[in-house]
Amino acid sequence: MKNRRIVLASRPHGVPAPGNFRLIEEEVRPLAEGEVRTRNRVFAIDPAIRGLLDEGDGTYLPAVPLGGLIPTMVLGEVIESRNPAFAVGDHARGFIGWEEQSIIPADNIACENVKIDPTVPLTAYMGALGWSGITAYIGLTRIGEMQAGDKVVVSAAAGAVGSVAGQVARLSGCRAIGIASTGKIAEVTEDLGYHAAVDHVTAPDLTAAVRDACGGEGANIYFDNVGGPVLDAMLPAMADYGRVIVCGMVANYNHQNDPPAIRNLWQVLVHRIKMQGFLAYEHPDLLEEAQQRLGDWIRAGALKATENVATGIESAPDAFIRLMSGQTRGKTIVRLDADVTTLDGFAPG
Repeated sequence: MKNRRIVLASRPHGVPAPGNFRLIEEEVRPLAEGEVRTRNRVFAIDPAIRGLLDEGDGTYLPAVPLGGLIPTMVLGEVIESRNPAFAVGDHARGFIGWEEQSIIPADNIACENVKIDPTVPLTAYMGALGWSGITAYIGLTRIGEMQAGDKVVVSAAAGAVGSVAGQVARLSGCRAIGIASTGKIAEVTEDLGYHAAVDHVTAPDLTAAVRDACGGEGANIYFDNVGGPVLDAMLPAMADYGRVIVCGMVANYNHQNDPPAIRNLWQVLVHRIKMQGFLAYEHPDLLEEAQQRLGDWIRAGALKATENVATGIESAPDAFIRLMSGQTRGKTIVRLDADVTTLDGFAPG
């Protein structure tokens, strides 16, 4: 039996290109004791993977070697198991890679056995009900210490994490302000329910525009998905004792050798700002709570999950390139087969 996989053919410079990836076939091997084999159904395409494609270990995970599997979060159906924690037919979710089948080793403690609600589309478990949504929830509740009445500003407000973060803030009694590019402003307010949105491309003074959207006051929480000039403009826009949740640095991912300068860092002292980076999987005690609340909101129609879906393993490089070029909205998903259910046509309630 053959397994198709996508590996790193060459290291990208800036935004990745199709030639940086190669589709290969390999023979599958028998399972060892404790291992699980999955037929992969859905890939989550995430911008943080871009940092792993550069040479050197400049991020929180090791760099992908040339010829190495492109890593990603995967939702797969168990088709063979020598691990008592997984039965055939279960769904495993873990950080694996762009391949049609995976062997999950016995010591992969980060792989979950996900209980699937058949009334919810499968792709949602890699987006708003997956680690993008979980990241938004944990960032706001634990790192941001969100309280009802807070003014919460979210960058990349129409993105995979940002689209959920703004809605979670609103549903928690906060004023949600989104920062987005020109073509996404209407979506942020009309579709995602943000109370206000700021265009970081056309705003002549982003700091002043954010303060105005906050009612003339500073932001209590800034959920940062982009870093760079937007983060620089947000620091003077913070209220005293504000909290900056550092979730992503999209402005850096394509420019790791020449990152944008942050010139307003002294505002952390001026406003006594708490600024903290985090990784959601380091907070496993909140996982069940996050999934329960997100699931309830999605099923009730209170939280709108957004995604853009490509089909087939061959489409993964192009989906990733579009994501890193700023051409996507919501969660970027690759489903391996056309029978995988998506949010298109999903009717909550």
